[in-house]
Amino acid sequence: MVMMKATWVSVFALAAVLLVVLLPAAESVTCSPMQLSPCAAAITSSSPPSALCCARLKEQKPCLCGYMRNPSLRRFVSTPNARKVSNHCRLAIPRC
Repeated sequence: MVMMKATWVSVFALAAVLLVVLLPAAESVTCSPMQLSPCAAAITSSSPPSALCCARLKEQKPCLCGYMRNPSLRRFVSTPNARKVSNHCRLAIPRC
């Protein structure tokens, strides 16, 4: 019985270590709509987004729902052009 408990404790300890090692650490993102300024031309016109725009859009992905809920920003991030930009950058629009 003691041996069985020791085995289970070892298994759980190993599982905990694997979770910590294998799961990537969540990076902290500062939500700032100004980080998306390289995307302004692509969102407000039909020009394609730049590589910098796509990189910033991917960095700000955790913030997009907040931007969509903000009445001042919604008109920019919920437009057909914004969808084209996210498609071009291969970034799925989150369901909020």
